Amino acid sequence: MAKRVFITAAEVSGDLHASHLIRSLQELDAGLIIEGHGGPQMRAAGATIHTETTANAAMGFSALARVKEMFALLKWTREHFRKAPPDLQICVDSPALNFHFAKAAHAVGTPVLYYVAPQLWAWREGRMKKVVKWVDKVACILPFEEAYYRSHGVDATFVGHPLFDELEEPAGEARPVRAFGDAPIVGLLAGSRRSEAARNFPRMLEVAAAIRKRFANTRFLLPTTAATDPIVRGHLEGLADGLAFEIRQGAFDEFVPRCDLVMTVSGTATLHVALHNTPMIVVYYGRPLTWNAVGRWLIKTRTYALVNLLAADGALASSGRVTPAMHIVPEFVPWYGSTSPAAEHAVSLLSNPAELASQRERLAGLARKLERPGASMAVARMALGMLEQRVTAKSL
Repeated sequence: MAKRVFITAAEVSGDLHASHLIRSLQELDAGLIIEGHGGPQMRAAGATIHTETTANAAMGFSALARVKEMFALLKWTREHFRKAPPDLQICVDSPALNFHFAKAAHAVGTPVLYYVAPQLWAWREGRMKKVVKWVDKVACILPFEEAYYRSHGVDATFVGHPLFDELEEPAGEARPVRAFGDAPIVGLLAGSRRSEAARNFPRMLEVAAAIRKRFANTRFLLPTTAATDPIVRGHLEGLADGLAFEIRQGAFDEFVPRCDLVMTVSGTATLHVALHNTPMIVVYYGRPLTWNAVGRWLIKTRTYALVNLLAADGALASSGRVTPAMHIVPEFVPWYGSTSPAAEHAVSLLSNPAELASQRERLAGLARKLERPGASMAVARMALGMLEQRVTAKSL
């Protein structure tokens, strides 16, 4: 009988990582039945998608509007697992939702593999008890996470970052800073979620206006996702200088290498930009009330940009003791109040080619240090090993 794997992803990036994993699983065992909840990338890779979960991905309080929808999804999944338990559950990133799927799988005796380890070292470390209780193996994509998880009694393995599987060109090859005069090319990366774009992109436009005031011929490149494209286009409607903005869905790897500087929201995107050796400024809007009442107490680290954490010593990164003096790139998180400090920093960088070149070189060095292709295949082999163990256990 064919073995069944159930995969759950809740964001655009998770959908992409899962799609590469699905292709690796099929390469190793073409007879696998792969199903789950996810997006178009997983479907294109050959999985049966029961529910589209990536189009309206949200975080924090923006996710509250989807609570009813998520409860219905979890109810359906528990019933599906009860009737026909899969042989393996693979959770991809998104712990807020995937912990529920892990619990549901555990309840019917299905082993759980977690791919893209939750960043519990950064915030809400108390959720580690859920990992210990419901997850059998964790595939870590950041070098320092394996030791961190193992120190808590979790069977964890560093597999490398899936971005190295997804890049068309090798990382770590620094490009010279071009002479752009008064016509720099600046990327505005508002995130992959609708809620992220809605909060961050209007503020990015304020920075763009300040850059255009200093560099009148600046061009802006805006790669979007299916979820964020309408938000970005909506904010650009009616702008007098709208022709300065080039927007294209799914153009991240085309646009970012062309940029002299990128302004990006915090998250995996910072590492993705770094692998193209493109200088950046990192931002992420946080509501003042929410941040001061809740966020600053829940989030252990005071460095937020992934590239700055990865550039530091692993023990420092997982402990939250990385200081601004160690940063490769400037970050403005939480980004509320005036946008002037970020705008002034952007103008300063664009006015200083030597500083742009220095950041490029440091990002290239980080990329060479981290480069380890094959994460998708490594996780696929872990999954097949777990499936074999399950078959063996059933036969005893």
